[in-house]
Amino acid sequence: MKKIFKYLFFVFAGGALLLNSCETAELDLTDNPNALTPSSADVNFYMNAIQEDFARLVESLGETHAEVTRIENMNSRDYQNAYSPAGFDGNWTSAYQGILQNLKDMNVLAAEADLTNHIGVGQIIEAFTITLLVDTFGNVPYSQALQAPEVLNPTPDNGADVYAAALALLDEAIANLNAGSSATMQNDFFYGNNYGKWTKAANTLKLKLYLNTGNTAGFNSIIAGGDYIADSADDWQFQWGTNSVQPDTRHPNYGQNYTVTGGGDYQSIWLMNMMDTSDDPRIRYYFYRQNATVPGSDGTDPNEETLDCSLQAPPAHYAAGGFPFCTLPNGYWGRNHGNDAGIPPDGLLRVAPGVYPQAGQFDDSSFGEISLGTGGGGNGITPILLASTVNFWQAEVATAGGVAAAKPFMIEGITKSIAKVMTFGSKDAGADMSLAPDAAAVDAYIAAVDAAFDAAATDEDRLNIWAEQFFISLKGNGIDAYNAYRRTGFPTNIEPNLELNPGAFIRSFFYPANASSTNSNIQQKSTVTEQVFWDTNPASPAFPVGN
Repeated sequence: MKKIFKYLFFVFAGGALLLNSCETAELDLTDNPNALTPSSADVNFYMNAIQEDFARLVESLGETHAEVTRIENMNSRDYQNAYSPAGFDGNWTSAYQGILQNLKDMNVLAAEADLTNHIGVGQIIEAFTITLLVDTFGNVPYSQALQAPEVLNPTPDNGADVYAAALALLDEAIANLNAGSSATMQNDFFYGNNYGKWTKAANTLKLKLYLNTGNTAGFNSIIAGGDYIADSADDWQFQWGTNSVQPDTRHPNYGQNYTVTGGGDYQSIWLMNMMDTSDDPRIRYYFYRQNATVPGSDGTDPNEETLDCSLQAPPAHYAAGGFPFCTLPNGYWGRNHGNDAGIPPDGLLRVAPGVYPQAGQFDDSSFGEISLGTGGGGNGITPILLASTVNFWQAEVATAGGVAAAKPFMIEGITKSIAKVMTFGSKDAGADMSLAPDAAAVDAYIAAVDAAFDAAATDEDRLNIWAEQFFISLKGNGIDAYNAYRRTGFPTNIEPNLELNPGAFIRSFFYPANASSTNSNIQQKSTVTEQVFWDTNPASPAFPVGN
């Protein structure tokens, strides 16, 4: 992987690609002499750039979706203003220019050379990209997109139409992958030119779209066919490298946190507390504790300088709901949902991202400081579609026959998630792996979840257990958590915002500033409560219940 990205750097540095050359308000219709064009580019150069842009788009939006669902920390007490339109400009450019436009141009070359494998893989990436845009923003341009100069202000398509186009693309992709291409891709960063696995990924993406739209028959038909991601060996994920410069190929979240000044992000108190109090065997892989205690916990004095909230009383709604506030025992130093306080000198004290999925450090209770290059050096993954996720989807579908029917699928999803996560311990060669959970600890945890599900007093309690376990398994990519939260409303007992009245929950995000300011057919939303087409649940703030 390191060699592949070193090769990519020379392509980029030589002026073959300018991925962000159109991030301006004006449209330059002249040919960019440095950009790839169908007449001058190589189809594999296109695919290299498209795959990396796609991974970075999924990583970026997945992080945002994880923040609103408490898998990661969100630092705003006001949902309406939590994410600025300008903050999505780069995502929009990556989606339309780095992925969709480059795919369109690549297909000209690929069709001429009968490179149906390239076309098929591109169609799967395109289908994921356009539906991700719908799930994030709502109605987006597609049918009229990429038609400049004839169409300079493409009209957004209804999300349902984009979903239909994506499903058609996936059917075409599968046909192309089975057509007998004249060549394989030079660099397949996802599946190493195993096009059977690409077909499984296409069908798994169909499962996701069918679930969102309530097409149970379509979902069950694919499950019955068996050609989907059912084994973790077939997981759709992007593998990052360890280079820190020229180019930086490390997992982006690793690069943000493993620095000489310590962590750049806070970890979610909700997630850490839930995993710590249940002896979840994944906790040492997800989180690395730099400090053995947190001010205000375990007999440690509060500290106004490093953790000012350790001197504060919890908000009334936190106290009433029994939610942990500010400080956790056992060194799990993080932040509550919506904490917008300033950043104190705690970069080398707070919990850092662990060895899964970003290849940081495994938590072996050494409580040392993180730094540049420690742990796995960033050689982690961005999960896109996982076998464990499919099991949790199956559990959701099974509830139509009674909530109890969800349990075996949930247990299977937990089992696969734990097994996958535990393989990452070897990435941190310097860790003491004697503290890794053994088979007995894993079995005990799964048995405890199983028993809690059976003992739950109500179906709502059981669905809360399902949703909590699903969210835990989605560390590294919150896209499916955000969809599930809007689709089902569970978990209903999730940690609330620190602000008692944070405004209605985000049902879709504001359009990027560049999109709404340069396209006269994109009207910026007045609120984040606009629901995407498949989100037919009650309006916020009544839904989701957790807010």
